[in-house]
Amino acid sequence: MFITMLISMMIIVITGSLMLINNLISIKSISDREKNSPFECGFDPKSSPRIPFSLQFFLIAVIFLIFDIEIALLLPLILTMKISNPFTFIFIVFFFIMILIMGLIHEWKQGALDWAF
Repeated sequence: MFITMLISMMIIVITGSLMLINNLISIKSISDREKNSPFECGFDPKSSPRIPFSLQFFLIAVIFLIFDIEIALLLPLILTMKISNPFTFIFIVFFFIMILIMGLIHEWKQGALDWAF
């Protein structure tokens, strides 16, 4: 037990000191304009590098990712259907799908699904 704590403390001290040394060595100069400006084949860029994007598209993409991950979480439930109690299985699936539906209704009421042209 003592050896494990000693090794853990040594690891924490070594990683902490390496992170401190890294922060001290890699201080960047704020006033260097050429390094901070965007590079476009040696010429100054003709347009702004910050292209505006549609916030609605971003919200739809985030909602898609959330539902995609939740589908990936629902798929293993199919494998556990045979070995679990039917009442428990139905309760878990119903609870999970109700959370999905409540999130969808919330997004709908907030106006994230309305496309403004």
